[in-house]
Amino acid sequence: MLLRILELVGIATFAASGALVGVTKRLDVFGVCVMGVFTALGGGIVRDVLIGVHPPTSLVSPANLGTAFGVSFVVMFLHSVVTKMRRQILVLDALGMGLFASTGAVVALDHGAGALAASLVGATTAIGGGVLRDILVNEVPLLLQREFYAVPALIAAALVGVVVDLGLPTDIGLVVGTAFAFVLRVVSLWRGWGLPTARVHE
Repeated sequence: MLLRILELVGIATFAASGALVGVTKRLDVFGVCVMGVFTALGGGIVRDVLIGVHPPTSLVSPANLGTAFGVSFVVMFLHSVVTKMRRQILVLDALGMGLFASTGAVVALDHGAGALAASLVGATTAIGGGVLRDILVNEVPLLLQREFYAVPALIAAALVGVVVDLGLPTDIGLVVGTAFAFVLRVVSLWRGWGLPTARVHE
């Protein structure tokens, strides 16, 4: 039950961040809702396509769709209030990222994927929605920028595979992966960490 609640919190947070991008780009209410839904559910849909789950879970879950759409709709009209909560949203986004990466890896393992494939699928679950969001508004995806986001997601998913390979319960893998990614992401935001970029001489 707790895991399900946390999953819905992650969906709500991702939807809010996607909807805010739509508001910033001055999209209409439909466009804002599309941005929110794609950001919140896109990674899970890509995951299910990769591992052969048809139809994708999020498309047949009223709770997932309803949460993503409802939050996006609210953000459309209360965006000024939501924008003031940017710091809290970033923290919840970090939690959602770690949770989605870990659960994505577990789902992939449950469907017969190896440890490496599960790690990649888990990371894709966490970052896929954001990539779709950025593509929709013609922006360079966040994971290709200096932002420290994709690496924590990949590590979280890999940790799930390691824990399961050690013969420990899946729940432990979920906790370890989610907690590690969450802490790493929050610390990177606090300290301003990012991956190195190439030095270009003009």
